Amino acid sequence: MIVDGVQEAQGQADVADAAAAARPPASPRRRGTLARDLTALGVIGVLLIAALAATGVVLYRDLYSPAAFVTRYLDLLERGQAADALALPGVAVDSADLTRSGLSATADGALLRSAALGSLSKVTVESTSVDDGVHTIVARYDAGQHRGQTTFRVEQAGWAGVAPTWRFATSPLAAIDLTLRGATTFSVNGFDLDTRQVAPEGADADPLDPVSLLVFSPGLYSIAVDTAISSSPGVAVLSDTPQAKVPVDLQTQPTAEFVGVVQDRVESFLTECATQQVLQPTGCPFGLLVRNRIVSPPVWSISQQPTVTVSPDGANWVIDRTQAVAHIVVDIQSLFDGEIHRLDEAVPFSMGGSITILPDGTASIGISPAD
Repeated sequence: MIVDGVQEAQGQADVADAAAAARPPASPRRRGTLARDLTALGVIGVLLIAALAATGVVLYRDLYSPAAFVTRYLDLLERGQAADALALPGVAVDSADLTRSGLSATADGALLRSAALGSLSKVTVESTSVDDGVHTIVARYDAGQHRGQTTFRVEQAGWAGVAPTWRFATSPLAAIDLTLRGATTFSVNGFDLDTRQVAPEGADADPLDPVSLLVFSPGLYSIAVDTAISSSPGVAVLSDTPQAKVPVDLQTQPTAEFVGVVQDRVESFLTECATQQVLQPTGCPFGLLVRNRIVSPPVWSISQQPTVTVSPDGANWVIDRTQAVAHIVVDIQSLFDGEIHRLDEAVPFSMGGSITILPDGTASIGISPAD
């Protein structure tokens, strides 16, 4: 049985060898097809790696590069998201930062809000360079009708996984130092403010002391005054240099309504002066000197009221010198011969005045004779 099994297995092996010997060898065409398949797979692998590398470059450029960081900041300003722009690393500053940059340590952040932002559009990054780890990014944009350019300095802040994070090496904030003449309330891009709100001294601030206001760079800020007392056509300030100080001196002009109120007050004052039955009405810009005795109390009237004009005077106003005419009727007795005669004549006079705007917004008007 064992011998027969060995003989049977040996027979099967002989049959397999014979079949293998009878199988034809692989053709050259089949070997070439396999080589091409392997080559194609290799090319696909190389292309895939190249695509992944290109995708990484694009992602870095668009999302993780210093230029992308600046573009995000500008995009937030363009969309009016002031709070988000201010929250980016390196934007917000403290008093020590302001002092180091030469700005006022008490600069107020009232304008760092969406309501005070101007329009920004067509943002493009023009160039990038790096020196000692600090990247310089030059961007161009439209701020309102103005084409502007701003240079930013950016440095690496750390890593988020395998991606770098960035911060501004120099804060893009700047400051407008505003001196406002003839008013305390003003608007910036339609956002209303009062100098006493943003001055460190508050209501006790000297009205002619400039107030320092932090602003974004870039940004277009239109400053105007439109109150019942004064107005100005406004001035546009383009903040395009980070940490720059932009001085603005805005002189307002009196409104027609204000001048009309002053005219009425002056006329009322002079009319009240005319009720005094003395030759020299107290505190009034007109009067008469006589060397003889008056027999009856003089009667005054204003025959020609002055035409009032108002001019700026620092933080307040003056009433320009103007002419008016009073009229007096009085009986006078001569000290020489005792004869009595009636004086009935016009008394021309000049006057001027000062107008002080009080903290509550009312005006105090003082009238005096003009030389």
